[in-house]
Amino acid sequence: MFLRVIGRPLLAKVKQTTGIVGLDVVPNAREVLIGLYGKTLQEIQAVPEDEGYRKAVESFTRHRLKVCQEEEDWEQIEKRLGCGQVEELIEEAQDELKLIAKMIEWDPWGVPDDYECEVIENDAPVPKHVPLHRPGPLPEEFYKTLEAISSGGSSAQKVETADKASQVTE
Repeated sequence: MFLRVIGRPLLAKVKQTTGIVGLDVVPNAREVLIGLYGKTLQEIQAVPEDEGYRKAVESFTRHRLKVCQEEEDWEQIEKRLGCGQVEELIEEAQDELKLIAKMIEWDPWGVPDDYECEVIENDAPVPKHVPLHRPGPLPEEFYKTLEAISSGGSSAQKVETADKASQVTE
């Protein structure tokens, strides 16, 4: 029992470097992450429950916290999360805490239902060096299949038309 309690930390692998300039090794990264994730879950409570931002932050933070609580080794945490090194995760968690404070300050979910936003359209021509990213034309068979399906023809016609369309695209 004594060796397990004392020996395990001594036998753990020690990270020498992150390999990222300016990002120092955090020897107790697991404990730091657990603390940051706990604080994140407390801070996000100020955001309304039905907001997507809160749901997303709570979801990934709970998942990461669970992994950090289950794993003792920093290598296993990195492997299971697949989101970079624990030091990078610490920076992300610190940034998320700053963002939560800003989101609470900005209150983007506090827009009244009757608020109307002015839309300003700009009809200026697009410069030639800017690509328009317009999709090419769809094959004629697509329109025939769509028409057959929407016109309510017999199911045999629909299947036959869809089969022909799939043969053309192959």
